[in-house]
Amino acid sequence: MRAVMRFELLAKLGYAARGIVFLLVAVLALFSGIAGGQPETKTAISTLLQQPLGRVWVGLIGFGLLGFVAWRLAQSIADADGQGNDGKAMVIRTALLASAVTYTGLAVYALGRAFSASGDSGGSGEKGLAQWVMSQPSGSYVAIAIGIGLIVGGIVTGAKGALRKFEKYVQFPDRSGVLSYICMYGLMARGAVFSVTGILFAYAGFKVDPDQAGGIADALEWLRELPFGSVLYVVIAIGLAAFGVYNLIAAKYRTVKGPRLDDVTRAVPLNLRH
Repeated sequence: MRAVMRFELLAKLGYAARGIVFLLVAVLALFSGIAGGQPETKTAISTLLQQPLGRVWVGLIGFGLLGFVAWRLAQSIADADGQGNDGKAMVIRTALLASAVTYTGLAVYALGRAFSASGDSGGSGEKGLAQWVMSQPSGSYVAIAIGIGLIVGGIVTGAKGALRKFEKYVQFPDRSGVLSYICMYGLMARGAVFSVTGILFAYAGFKVDPDQAGGIADALEWLRELPFGSVLYVVIAIGLAAFGVYNLIAAKYRTVKGPRLDDVTRAVPLNLRH
């Protein structure tokens, strides 16, 4: 019981850390024209590093994100949310595993900046990932597949907000109140950014040009170039702040079940247990 409680604390600290990062990303997006800088997760970490006690805060966020990674691994490998082993469930769990890999990189980056003066100043890692993928055999096709996966992930994330599916796991008082609408707004905005990032990644694979890939900043810039793009940019940027708030809400109200050995055994398909 004590181990489960500790795991719950670890996971919720992870949600809190992710919430802070996305609030910073939203602030960078809204004020990038004034303060400069790219609205990316790594840039947000670097910006926080420059504040009083910046290394302390960045270190805490790094450790918190490791907690989030542990929770994502529990969701994907140990099936902590009880998704099951059917096709739809395995797609969801694969996406959760990919999320674990992504936030592992961000956690390592944060801890590296907290404990060392070295490191880059931030920015997206998507172009670097695209370059690596396209250097592999059939890499452009893999990049297109990754892009399609991000698009699907964006649609799923947006639907999770629009259809209020998050309420299955995030149970807070007054579900008809403002907190519920903030969560809906945040998830739909995050889904939109996910999908645009996927479009850019797939296009990079199609053109065999990794420089066409992009992250949050590139996705927002792409949206800005659409009709009424300036308004859309602000709406999505504020939505990313709402996504940050959603994570802070999840840090308090999210149902977290620590993985147990029998859960891990059941989560592994029968043909892989031997």
